[in-house]
Amino acid sequence: MSKDIRIKKGLNINLVGAAEQTISKAVLSNVYAINLNDFHGITPKMLVKEKAEIKAGEALFYNKNREDMLFVSPVSGELIEIERGARRRILTLKILADKSQQNLKHDILDVSSASSQELKAYLLKGGCWPFIKQRPYDIVADPDAVPKAIFVSGYTTAPLAADYDFILQGKEKELQAAITALGKMTPGKIHVSVGKSSHSPLAGLDGIELHKISGPHPAGLVGTQINKIDPINKGEVVWTVAPQDLVIMGELLLTGIFNPERTVALAGSCIKSPKYYKTKIGTEISTFLYASGVNSDDFRVINGDVLTGTKTKPDGYLGFYNTTVTAIPEGDDYELFGWNKPIFNKISATRALTFSWMQPNKKYDLNTNTNGEHRAFVVTGMYEKVFPMDIYPLQLLKACMVKDLDEMEQLGLYEVAPEDFSLTEFVCISKQPHQQIIREGLDLLHKEIG
Repeated sequence: MSKDIRIKKGLNINLVGAAEQTISKAVLSNVYAINLNDFHGITPKMLVKEKAEIKAGEALFYNKNREDMLFVSPVSGELIEIERGARRRILTLKILADKSQQNLKHDILDVSSASSQELKAYLLKGGCWPFIKQRPYDIVADPDAVPKAIFVSGYTTAPLAADYDFILQGKEKELQAAITALGKMTPGKIHVSVGKSSHSPLAGLDGIELHKISGPHPAGLVGTQINKIDPINKGEVVWTVAPQDLVIMGELLLTGIFNPERTVALAGSCIKSPKYYKTKIGTEISTFLYASGVNSDDFRVINGDVLTGTKTKPDGYLGFYNTTVTAIPEGDDYELFGWNKPIFNKISATRALTFSWMQPNKKYDLNTNTNGEHRAFVVTGMYEKVFPMDIYPLQLLKACMVKDLDEMEQLGLYEVAPEDFSLTEFVCISKQPHQQIIREGLDLLHKEIG
């Protein structure tokens, strides 16, 4: 029996260019890349050198603080480059793929009879552990921690994000294997959330507590669901896993092979034929970006959705956790007197002259303009109108900026991740980088308190 949750605070940003529910196979990429920035807080120690031949699923590096936490190659081929930055910090690993893929195969583990420790060791060795994230701090989970619960959000509300109801069809066996394994790692429940009127494959799984969610964005964010279902207190840990990552984990458990397949939503107003592409983690975005056609010469490619994704080049590489790639117009123009005239093609939660509040179902073709400049916080009360958690967002942001650890704890920093502040950043008339502020606050809290 499901438990319904209705979110009232929030804001839906309806954009032009949603992906059609058709799947094409992307062209095979020549080069695949692993970006170390995707693994926040991980210090890598290389296991292979440049020019080394590797198999798909073979370990490239491990976590310096946890030697059995392996990070593996998505494809077989040659490690052609280890890109380094300041103080020789590793930034990116690039692999020249073979035409015929060779997979590293592990012995198959019986999920139903295996112990929690055996399953953890298997996922660590197979390269699937990085898919499990931990709160507080929004980092790769500590295998030694005992989470009080595990959360999976199968409900997407972010602008143009991939539809899990569509891309998870036919993956029930893999999902069930992963859920069964994760269920042995917590004394609590596995909370799975789906849309109230959806037909998600997640809803039919055994060993879960099902929640049906409704409401505007950020209702689909796992942080919002944690806050409404089982909030985190000091000293507690919860784990989160994305649905497509569950599929990869389940396939490893069932076949012994690490298969980093991704069904990616290519969306945005600059795409002529937005749709889904089947590809792999780390692929070149250009292998499917231009296959759908681009209708502009001046556009921005976003690795992820428009609120939480990162700017990348058309020849960049798909992020480790990303299931969406968005292309929207580059906002490099200036609008004369834009602050002092009625505007019908923009969204604003504060300004009546945009008239977006009168057209809730209208789809907008927005660009990357911020429509304002960075300044000190202006108190408008708008953050609270789009922030559904029982937290004071403005006060928490200020506590992070002044590095007040006591205030950060008391105001609920343990419960949040940077993505939870993506919508407040969107409506912020002061143009403050909310997600960056929260990330820096979490890093400081983790360093000082652990």
